[in-house]
Amino acid sequence: MSEAGTVRPHIFDAQEVLDRAALQHLVTAYCHGIDRRDYALLRTLYHDDAIDDHTPYYCGPAEGYIDWLPTIMDTWKATSHSVGNMLFLIDGDRAEGEIGARAWHLTLDGAREFIAWGRYADRYERRDGVWRFLHRSFILDHAEDRAVAAGSDYGADGVGTGKASPEDPVYERLPLLGKERARG
Repeated sequence: MSEAGTVRPHIFDAQEVLDRAALQHLVTAYCHGIDRRDYALLRTLYHDDAIDDHTPYYCGPAEGYIDWLPTIMDTWKATSHSVGNMLFLIDGDRAEGEIGARAWHLTLDGAREFIAWGRYADRYERRDGVWRFLHRSFILDHAEDRAVAAGSDYGADGVGTGKASPEDPVYERLPLLGKERARG
């Protein structure tokens, strides 16, 4: 195992820097795909033989997970998945990652929010030079389920409002991202 396969401080060679950047991109692209309901993008992030484990909701082939996602995601008005700490261990064309995550969900009526705090325990594989998920599982550390208090919008009238769809303002404001979404 190379130095890239340790959590201890070490000198990063150029390949390790590139690998870590590619893995970070993969993880953040997943968050974008989930929140914008870009299922075509999500399909590109997993290898064909990948597994996704979101037990107790779904555990099985990633293709089935993505097919199942609209069923569960349509029960939320909005979501925001974000990642924080990212610890990667790389061993040649295989890697593992512990990814700190927060997944915020707003009910369709806007009355409740559910927030899951946890970590993704990921296994990745590089095939034909491209890193993708091989096995993704979620570890729940804490959850919050609470009523949303009505309040002032603090003068936000006219501000672009996020949408869990291709109509999200980000696609208009970032033309390259909009073209990428349109490509499917």
